[in-house]
Amino acid sequence: MRVFYIVALGAALSGCVTNNETVQFKSSNPNQQTMMRDGQSALVSRQKSSVVLVRPAARQFQANGRPVFVVGINNLGRGPIDFRVAQVEANQHVGASDFQMQVVTFEMLQQEEKNRQVAAAILTGMAGAANAYSASRAGHGSYTTPSGRTGTFYSPTAAAIAQGNAAAQNEAMVASTIEQGQRNMAQLEQAVIKDNTLLPGEWYGGQLHLAPPTDQAGGQKSYTIIITVGSDRHVVEVAQGPAGA
Repeated sequence: MRVFYIVALGAALSGCVTNNETVQFKSSNPNQQTMMRDGQSALVSRQKSSVVLVRPAARQFQANGRPVFVVGINNLGRGPIDFRVAQVEANQHVGASDFQMQVVTFEMLQQEEKNRQVAAAILTGMAGAANAYSASRAGHGSYTTPSGRTGTFYSPTAAAIAQGNAAAQNEAMVASTIEQGQRNMAQLEQAVIKDNTLLPGEWYGGQLHLAPPTDQAGGQKSYTIIITVGSDRHVVEVAQGPAGA
């Protein structure tokens, strides 16, 4: 199932983190059930026409980083229903006040990756220029004879070898930069949740990225995610705090 693949991919993409935090879910109505799935907190929410499953994309989140959840949606109705990312809401609760948490869409993540690729290309170009300059100086040398006489020499063979090596290194760096960018784009395309119409009985899912909740002096952060599917509203209560607390 696509949802389970995205869980695994999300965990792989998250990598090693420090200052870790974990999340717990709280049932907000009788149609919801909290549970543990493979050692992780999860929540199942059932409404008239749909079921929504939510779990963190990684076992732990980095403090002050974006929380990422895997959302699975099942159409229980007899007709198609729509899921729209623009209808997902998230609000952090601080005292008696609520503050909106931005939903980071696929398009936003895609633009961030494009910006990263531009920066990587600039750095690769700078490294390539340094390689080329270093190679252009290869083959030149100086000598001092036992009698104290000094001079310079030039070896075309050494210069050609150095320039060939530099060209190969530059080509490899450019290829690696392009390959990494293409791989990152493909992972975003596969993993991140997008607008989708679900046919009767169909499952759909993906990663839901949120802006980081504001820090609460190292304490627990509470926020609500509202996922609208057709006319159903699934209210997901989340508590995020230091791992092991």
